[in-house]
Amino acid sequence: MKAIVCGRFGGPEVLEISDVDEPVAGEDQVVVDVAACAINFPDLLMIQDLYQFKPGLPFVPGSEVAGVIRSTGSGVTTFRAGDRVIGSASTGGLAERAVLPAGRLVGVPEGIGMDQAAGLIYAYGTAHHALRDRAAIQPGETLLVLGAAGGVGLAAVELGRLMGAKVIAAASSQEKLDLCLKRGADETINYATEDLKVRVRELTAGAGADVVYDPVGGAYSEPAVRSTAWDGRYLVIGFAAGDIPRVPLNLPLLRGCSIVGVFWGAFLGRNPAGLKRTVAQLADWWQSGALAPHVFHRYPLEQAADAFRDLAERRVLGKVVVGPGG
Repeated sequence: MKAIVCGRFGGPEVLEISDVDEPVAGEDQVVVDVAACAINFPDLLMIQDLYQFKPGLPFVPGSEVAGVIRSTGSGVTTFRAGDRVIGSASTGGLAERAVLPAGRLVGVPEGIGMDQAAGLIYAYGTAHHALRDRAAIQPGETLLVLGAAGGVGLAAVELGRLMGAKVIAAASSQEKLDLCLKRGADETINYATEDLKVRVRELTAGAGADVVYDPVGGAYSEPAVRSTAWDGRYLVIGFAAGDIPRVPLNLPLLRGCSIVGVFWGAFLGRNPAGLKRTVAQLADWWQSGALAPHVFHRYPLEQAADAFRDLAERRVLGKVVVGPGG
């Protein structure tokens, strides 16, 4: 079968389409005919050997898959061949077929297309877990989202609105901010041209943001912490800027705020039922018309490197997916 293979660490140029062995389901695993594989920032870090999970070379990237079960291994009782599912594994998704652990699968909700479903677990799961479980965001609170036009950022904009928050979207271009407004943001900040801390103060009448959602890191993190309200929650999502910031610890003391880590993957490892609960809530919103994830572009499997390149060069608005057949 065809798959995208990373044979050496580096940028998107190291990815090649190759013939690889057919996967076989082991105990508590399934083989899925891949319809769509979402490309996420950790996938980009992984091919550069910059992620905390270190796959051995060569490997097939891709951790978030939607497709149809082809076969099941021993011990699998909750799914069968022909079921439409979404699931996650550390690697293996950028292929015609992939092996996934049955415990990390859920059925694709009725009425949801495969391209959209492929982006539910990582981006929307992370945002839902962050805002509900880690921040306990309340209706009427102010949510500041950094990197708001990226996959996990746009998900936070949309879910923040659904949870009743006033959403301030911060991004680096007007095109990105226009998309955020269309997806539910109340206010925007262009942090390429505006002072983040000053604008948050202006937009919140000096109070600051009750919840800050930061998947960017780097130079924006400290001003974002300084923009957090008293008793606020600053959510550490990731470091898309590439730099892990060193925030002075006197800031949470002076602001009376909390710095809260969000690790969706580790949470699922400790709370397997969390995935089904989250997807059920997202499906309810989707089926009611309140939620409609934005897919920026779909790439055929042989153009997977282009999807990684667009992600690396910050051209992606929302989610990108790769799938056999284009």
